[in-house]
Amino acid sequence: MLHHHRLRVLSVFLLGGMSTLFAGEQAKLQGKEEEKMSYKEEKFGNTPEKQDVMLYTLTNGSMTVKITNFGGIVTELWVPDKTGALKDVVLGFDNLGQYVQEHPYFGCIVGRYANRIAAGRFRIDSVEYKLATNNNGNHLHGGNKGLDKAVWKAKLSVKNNSVLLELRHQSKDGEEGYPGNLSVAVVYTLNDKNELSISYEATTDKPTVVNLTHHSYFNLEGAGEGDILSHSVMMNAEKYTVVNQSLIPTGELRSVQRTPMDFRKPSTIGSRIKEVEGGYDHNYVLNRTGDGLALGAKVNAPGSGRTMEVWTTEPGMQFYTGNFLDGSLAGKKGKKYLKHYGFCLEAQHYPDSPNRPEFPVTTLRPGQTYRQQTIYKFLAE
Repeated sequence: MLHHHRLRVLSVFLLGGMSTLFAGEQAKLQGKEEEKMSYKEEKFGNTPEKQDVMLYTLTNGSMTVKITNFGGIVTELWVPDKTGALKDVVLGFDNLGQYVQEHPYFGCIVGRYANRIAAGRFRIDSVEYKLATNNNGNHLHGGNKGLDKAVWKAKLSVKNNSVLLELRHQSKDGEEGYPGNLSVAVVYTLNDKNELSISYEATTDKPTVVNLTHHSYFNLEGAGEGDILSHSVMMNAEKYTVVNQSLIPTGELRSVQRTPMDFRKPSTIGSRIKEVEGGYDHNYVLNRTGDGLALGAKVNAPGSGRTMEVWTTEPGMQFYTGNFLDGSLAGKKGKKYLKHYGFCLEAQHYPDSPNRPEFPVTTLRPGQTYRQQTIYKFLAE
């Protein structure tokens, strides 16, 4: 009996030791996962007003993203292909000086109001507000100096197998014609699932309008590596907002069925783009069943196998195919960005919503919090 008892104690001891060992190995693995999550901060330059601008590098061991606190711009996004080879998949520049100059909103946070507001005018509670008209007599992407040209306060952290960059900015009452002091927070999160999440929050002290988005130009074969016409796109939308010659919505939500706007089944961008005057620059009405994240679009580059899914809480998605790129801008490493060298998928509210009461509301009042989240998820197929 004594002999059996000693055997049982020994086996319990061995099991306990193995359990402790297993827990130790788990902790090591967890530690290694956390080690993959890292960040770096370095000087990027100075604005013409002598403000310091920083560049932040976030990596998860597989993907790397570089973001500057000037406009919250994503300057580089390195993503693996089906063989594991990394390429930078966003258009942009090598230095701050070029971002400070006029450019087509490469990689930035856009606001206070992304997209267009007709004639730069809207009313809240019978008071009319006049904004900058910086696009053919209309207001575009926040005006002459929107959030894309602000120097944001930044804070880095690592938690929950993710590396985070939190950006904050205060847009003053009357800036670009908008009412209210608007406090904005944007958090970029890179996690271990190769997801780049962008979460937005904003509050105001006067009734105002808010519509924020992210404006990266993607080329999943690599920035500057040719056009995006062979990319295959699926858009989770039955309708789109019809626009006039100035790209202002008429109010009609038209079915995509039997039109070149139909991407309900994956189709290449180039297959019908010539049937769309000027190319794609349209807001799609996303299929939604609630307020949470829903799949808005999926894009695949056939050569590299890189695939990007866009999940969002927003009701709309502006699909733009780089129609105005003309090779006049020297991009990274001097590469020219020609027409259709990049595409944008801008999760947002519909254009000109402040003047369209039938569209989802974009008015923000004191005591309310504007919230938006969009996730760019990368795969290789």
